[in-house]
Amino acid sequence: MNSRLLAILAAIGAGTIYGINHTVAKGLMPVYIQPFGFILLRVTGAAILFWLISPLGPKEKIATSDWPRLLGCAVLGMCINMLFFFKGLNLTTPINSSVITTITPIIVLVLAAILIKEKITLLKTVGIITGLAGALGLILFSSSEVRNASNIPLGNFLVLINATSYGLYLILVKPLTSKYHPVTLMKWLFTMAIIINLPFTLKEFTQVEWSSLPTEAIFGMSFVVVGTTFLTYLLNVYALRQLSASTISAFVYLQPLIAIVYAVSTGADSLNMLKIVAALLVFAGVYMVTRKPKPKPAA
Repeated sequence: MNSRLLAILAAIGAGTIYGINHTVAKGLMPVYIQPFGFILLRVTGAAILFWLISPLGPKEKIATSDWPRLLGCAVLGMCINMLFFFKGLNLTTPINSSVITTITPIIVLVLAAILIKEKITLLKTVGIITGLAGALGLILFSSSEVRNASNIPLGNFLVLINATSYGLYLILVKPLTSKYHPVTLMKWLFTMAIIINLPFTLKEFTQVEWSSLPTEAIFGMSFVVVGTTFLTYLLNVYALRQLSASTISAFVYLQPLIAIVYAVSTGADSLNMLKIVAALLVFAGVYMVTRKPKPKPAA
């Protein structure tokens, strides 16, 4: 099996894990663990795993001038991003959260235009409007309550904030990725995330009845920590060795498709016309935003 095929399989594996996560994490909250308590478990578990494998990577020292940027990355990518996503997922449905999450490339483009003056073409402008229409449609017109989803509009809105925070994180962390090994960055980011998240998450974490958790709850929590938080990052890093970043970003479309199939097949969610139309609008918007312009013919 050639290395490029292995890289594609790694990217598919990461996208599949992300897609399944919407239903798995949703099924654990709030019955076995509250969303904020889940975040402390997630960042602590990931930090331990990254420190355990760090001896396999290069020994690097973070430059003093990079610590403020690293702190900002931890706040945006491992605190606001995770807290709002899990709180939003607790209030909404797996399909809604997976569709709204895919709007991240659009948010990144808008933020890049504002922060680093990146040019936005007419096609990308139409894509932004189309994608936002789909996301706002889910937020404004979804039913306010269904089984195991107590406030869908608010949950959808929190997931949108999560996507915005993650978009800012991607822009802020980009310069660091070229200076440091991925494991070096992750071990410090998740360690800082433990400290920052602790005041907001400790109460819910201590409320978990760890000794009486059923096997399926332990398996689900392990999946989120090892799979969604740790393994997916390693899979994407491996895939990036053979594939371009733009190719990897195309696999974002896998998440809602996997999430929809998994959620519907397990009975955790259902499809309706609003979700279908909203998903199509978001997919079309993301496609227009991420599409590369055709090169102009030489004169």
